[in-house]
Amino acid sequence: MQTATHWNILLSNQINKKEFIENILSGNAKEELTPFNTLKGILFSDIAIDQFIQKEFRYIELTAIDSNRKLSTFSSGQRKKKFLQYCIDQKPDFIIFDNPMDHLDQASRVELAKALEEMASHITIIQLINRSADLLPFISNNRQINSDAFVLENISHKAHENKIISQSGIPHPPHAFEQTEKVLIQMNNVSVSYQERPIVKNINWTINQGEFWQLIGPNGSGKSTLLSLINGDNPKGYGQDLYLFGRKKGSGESVWDIKKNIGYFATNMTSLFTRNHTLEQMILSGFFDSIGLYDLPTTLHKKIADEWLDLIGMKHLKNKMFKRLSVGQQRLAMIVRSVLKHPPLVILDEPVEGLDDESVALVCQLINLLKQESNMTIVYVSHRIEPNLAPNSILELIPSEEGSIGIIK
Repeated sequence: MQTATHWNILLSNQINKKEFIENILSGNAKEELTPFNTLKGILFSDIAIDQFIQKEFRYIELTAIDSNRKLSTFSSGQRKKKFLQYCIDQKPDFIIFDNPMDHLDQASRVELAKALEEMASHITIIQLINRSADLLPFISNNRQINSDAFVLENISHKAHENKIISQSGIPHPPHAFEQTEKVLIQMNNVSVSYQERPIVKNINWTINQGEFWQLIGPNGSGKSTLLSLINGDNPKGYGQDLYLFGRKKGSGESVWDIKKNIGYFATNMTSLFTRNHTLEQMILSGFFDSIGLYDLPTTLHKKIADEWLDLIGMKHLKNKMFKRLSVGQQRLAMIVRSVLKHPPLVILDEPVEGLDDESVALVCQLINLLKQESNMTIVYVSHRIEPNLAPNSILELIPSEEGSIGIIK
């Protein structure tokens, strides 16, 4: 009888990962993974953590994950640590780790990798990843899956070729923005605290038209806080020396006055599109800032959407349901949706998390094209430094007891 051993499995974004995981947990694994069919397993993933938190709200009597404290009260990094201990306490024979390194800063990645190596002495590990850089070095069984046949293949390390650019230049917007200010965002000694807990301290950050910034910093250092100040959602911006698109925060502007200047993308936005809208309809909805298409697009709108879909090599998918596209395809389309109107500022919040290496290459090509072919300013947020991206400047948040300080590189 074969003994179950540790595995690194590199997954393409094209496969049905949910079905693959269910096959293993239900005892229907095939080929080299059949030893797991008689064992008890548990899933560690961001989705599993979210589902646990939903149960906490739904069932008051659910036992807290840490003494009398519920999982929902912890920070994202702490949640992973607590949920991992919860999984171990269930005494499984094996744990499936679904992209455990996603959304973690470099120090947390190193810490988690060390914890997994120590755990490997008494619990079998199956790590499912999309990036070859996340392979755990102490695991010798390394395979990749490229289709829903779930066939384990040897990992190919070939470089990903340029597959995205099919025309010269990006499509023009239907109307040009009336943006005359060179300085889009200016923060002068901005500090934010919540319930006397300091988050950021004396942040000085000026974002000029046409620049390409990367915002980095450990989990909990205040990156989301800075983004919420920029897009007008954070009331902590009032009373600060903060200027957004030429106006001081709190000088009578509406939230819409701010947001109309920003094209925003975050990974959780794809889950908002739950209705049966086609890819083309989802793209077109970007002209109306709606979640789904409920307005009648013009002939010009459709022409521009077609040009973008042609540019990213997805025109043949225009009539396919958006929610049936692969994760990588959805991500590319959502980024396009955020830049249709050529807004002065584009915020891309962790756009490559959860993508495979090929999809990451495509997203990076699209970002570079936006930088080269337009005057849009880009703020790119990610823990990873992608070798194919070259920001003009980096703002790094360095945590301290008095709040994170900002260092410009």
